[in-house]
Amino acid sequence: MTAVQTSPEQHGDTSDVAGQEQFPAGAQVLVRDEVWLVRNAAPTTDDGTRVEVVGVSDFVRDQEAVFFTGLDTVELIDPRDTRLIADDSPTYRRSRLFLEAVLRRTALPQSERRLALADSFLMDPLPYQRRPAELALSGANLRPRLLIADVVGLGKTLEIGLTLAELIRRGRGERILVVTPQHVLEQFQHELWTRFAIPLVRLDSVGIERIQREIPAGRNPFTFFKRVIVSIDTLKNTDQYRHHLEQIRWDAVVIDESHNLINRGSLRNQLAQTLAPRTDALILASATPHNGDAKSFAELIALLDPAAIRDPENYRAEDIEHLFIRRTKISTEVREQMKGQWADRGPSRAVHCPATPAEERIFKELATVWLPHDGSPSVSSVPLFPYTLLKSFLSSHAALKATVTARIKTLEKKDDPQGTAAELSALRRLAELTAGLTEADSAKFGALVEQLKSIGVGPSSDTRVVVFSERVQTLEWLGAVLPAALGFRGRTAKECLRVMHGGLSDEQQMQVVEEFGLAGAPVRILLTGDVASEGVNLHRQCHQLVHYDVPWSLIRIEQRNGRIDRYGQAHPPQFRALILTSETEGAKDDTLVSERLLEREDQAHRSLGTAEAVTGLYRAEAEEKSLIQDLLRGRTVDESLDARRSGEDAGTAAMDDFLADFFGSVGEEPKTEAGGDTEETTPEAAGEDTITGTGSVLPRLFDSTAHFLDEALREVYPDARDRLDLDRDEQSGLLSFRPPADLLHRLKALPVDYLREQRLRERLLVTFNRRLAQHSLQRAREAGSTSSWPEISLLTDLHPVVEWLTDKVLVRLGRQEAPMITAEVAESTYLVQGVYSNALGRPTVVKWMGVTRSGVVDDDMVSLLHRSGVGPTMANKLRYRDPAPLVDAIPAVLEAAEAFMERHRDAWDRPLRESIERHKLRLGDWEQPTLAGERTKRRLTDLADDLLTTGQRPMLRVLAVLLPDPDAPPAASVSASATPAAL
Repeated sequence: MTAVQTSPEQHGDTSDVAGQEQFPAGAQVLVRDEVWLVRNAAPTTDDGTRVEVVGVSDFVRDQEAVFFTGLDTVELIDPRDTRLIADDSPTYRRSRLFLEAVLRRTALPQSERRLALADSFLMDPLPYQRRPAELALSGANLRPRLLIADVVGLGKTLEIGLTLAELIRRGRGERILVVTPQHVLEQFQHELWTRFAIPLVRLDSVGIERIQREIPAGRNPFTFFKRVIVSIDTLKNTDQYRHHLEQIRWDAVVIDESHNLINRGSLRNQLAQTLAPRTDALILASATPHNGDAKSFAELIALLDPAAIRDPENYRAEDIEHLFIRRTKISTEVREQMKGQWADRGPSRAVHCPATPAEERIFKELATVWLPHDGSPSVSSVPLFPYTLLKSFLSSHAALKATVTARIKTLEKKDDPQGTAAELSALRRLAELTAGLTEADSAKFGALVEQLKSIGVGPSSDTRVVVFSERVQTLEWLGAVLPAALGFRGRTAKECLRVMHGGLSDEQQMQVVEEFGLAGAPVRILLTGDVASEGVNLHRQCHQLVHYDVPWSLIRIEQRNGRIDRYGQAHPPQFRALILTSETEGAKDDTLVSERLLEREDQAHRSLGTAEAVTGLYRAEAEEKSLIQDLLRGRTVDESLDARRSGEDAGTAAMDDFLADFFGSVGEEPKTEAGGDTEETTPEAAGEDTITGTGSVLPRLFDSTAHFLDEALREVYPDARDRLDLDRDEQSGLLSFRPPADLLHRLKALPVDYLREQRLRERLLVTFNRRLAQHSLQRAREAGSTSSWPEISLLTDLHPVVEWLTDKVLVRLGRQEAPMITAEVAESTYLVQGVYSNALGRPTVVKWMGVTRSGVVDDDMVSLLHRSGVGPTMANKLRYRDPAPLVDAIPAVLEAAEAFMERHRDAWDRPLRESIERHKLRLGDWEQPTLAGERTKRRLTDLADDLLTTGQRPMLRVLAVLLPDPDAPPAASVSASATPAAL
């Protein structure tokens, strides 16, 4: 492989040297007298260009390394020194593989905005799930940045995975950081690997501890792996990790459940403020991104684009439409595309539980002393505390006992005997009433057992159920008494149930979620707090959910229901809520609040697709607090919920108008180019067919990745059956082999649990058969499986096996070598790659050309190869061809290629240049009153300039030479100019 690098001195310009260095992926470089293959390159602030490489020459073969041009001499090889060699492989296999490998290893240019890989992954072809990736690549933003705000269950993880995959194919996803809540770490990691073959190293508490034992003291743990996933609860420890995060840059950062970032000054917000300016792509995801405060939401948007919103207290939806996408289950595009793939949910059934005599005594005490129905004052001096007591009791006597005990301890610490005496006396009466209560005294417990038996939960059944409660004491009490009540005995009584709450470690939470998702696991009942109400997939083996107590928030109810009511649910989700009722006069039982909230959530789901906008508060905590305050004022639940929608004050009305506008675009189809013209851009106007054209996004010589891999294995491992113990099932498409040492080195990035459980270091099972891979994924969750990791993985363009073979093919040719291929051409035609880049080292224009000795240029190399008969059926006659005259013509060929690119450069650059100019105009109008704001403005302006093609000459690489067949009749040869250049 050959390349030319023109130095600043050749241009007579010594400025911005770092920006002019170009080391395209797939090129070979000479460093420390060894030959290396470039994987990725990016400029740094102080040390020149950072070049990631893998060894090619014998001494360093397959070794990975990183060099900095400020510290080492990294020399790109000049094509004028190219040695043309014969290819003695059958059907010119080595040459064809080499050309295909170069095409695969070259990043797509910045101007290519179409999706390239969407059809190759283990996901259903749903256009609505592709739209976030299309928006990220649309050119509407300077950088790929967006907030995915689809409601619960639509598949945000899949949308994130596809976006990351497209960034990787463009050379913009080498270093990835994913930040999630701790209980979904493994789930997110699992989805990205099994669906997209994107490996993320999980740095949970155990993972970070393991890495810090393996690396030198003081070394940044985040440089040890390129793509990692870490808990936000771990990473928010700014004292421990901030200095590491400040010293590293990412290509892409993903922050899941990003509504938790809003509170300014919080540790999560500080983490986001640290990461946002240190990454190119930033993807935020949240089903509830808005807390009802325009200014807070503007701060979240400012993480994506500081210049998007001029006035954080006065902006509209169109100001951020280039950064934001949101759909609900009833959005037109979702509803039409999801037919048959997501069962409709059933109604939320309220199961009335008449209070037992012991519970009625507590209701009477609460109604008389704590929440008097006759208008007399409460015994408590804290207005909200009586409702805390009530909610505890409506959960369970165990929760009430814990609340009473905690309050007694608090009051006893106060040095005010006279002021606390009455409340302490009332608390002790409640303690006496709860003392000695058992499950026999709980109406809800009896109803729960009855309901679970009615849906089939028991020792002889596989039926599973999720039971939610807000109170840890309730969960732990149920965990102790429920198995026996359902008939579980002995070891099965311990195995049938799992309890999950925020007090568990991240490892424990992930283990619980994984077990519940495995059909072969004995767990039948998951008792969980609201820690599982965000982000967790519980629908794989379950479609039954019970609210043991009901949160006083529509958002929280919706989030709970969304754990089983989500994309991929095969059965209609069933919801039940236990409603404790009382005959005591003035008792505030579950019919007062909980039952009405269930009805309102169900109504909102069916009419609006989401319940979060009903109150206009957009936060579960705010909804509950507002509701209790309204109850204290004497309002009903409906009056409280409707108060903000009625516009009782100007501020509320203004916010409602804003949010109506904000959510008004739900379900609309995207524009072709945000903020721009939607008419087609012709090749003549745009310079190339990259935005609206119908041609293939990925230039390919082979008709499929499967064909490429088969040929590559034959070329690299002709004795694969012996050396790799390769076994191939032709009928199913399953490949099974023992990974060699250099592939094992790449597999270190795979999840540790996956490597261990599937024994991947001993044998790999891979396939291109999507149906087989999907079946393996389903089987991993079915009866008998002890691991959720599938035995067989789907081979995609991003899979380590495909990347490994691609690199093996590239290094088959020696240093500064290019093959000669006899083909159906009228005259010798040189295959040349031309690349223009920006100051960040990313390609802005990539051209694959065929150039004749007479200077005729065809800018569609792949079509030229097909027309010339270069393919698996061509014959290699092994005829000797003298390379000397062909080598002599290389300088003139390169001059013709460069002249062609220079002639059309302006047209190719125009769409990119116009898009960036629009951003710069917007930046110019962005008024910044602070020094920090001006610095941000200058930084964004500099970034816009850095994205433009640099002023230097193109990087050119000679890939091969097509030679006419002397035995062929003249009519059989195809001229390189038979199809003229596109421009």
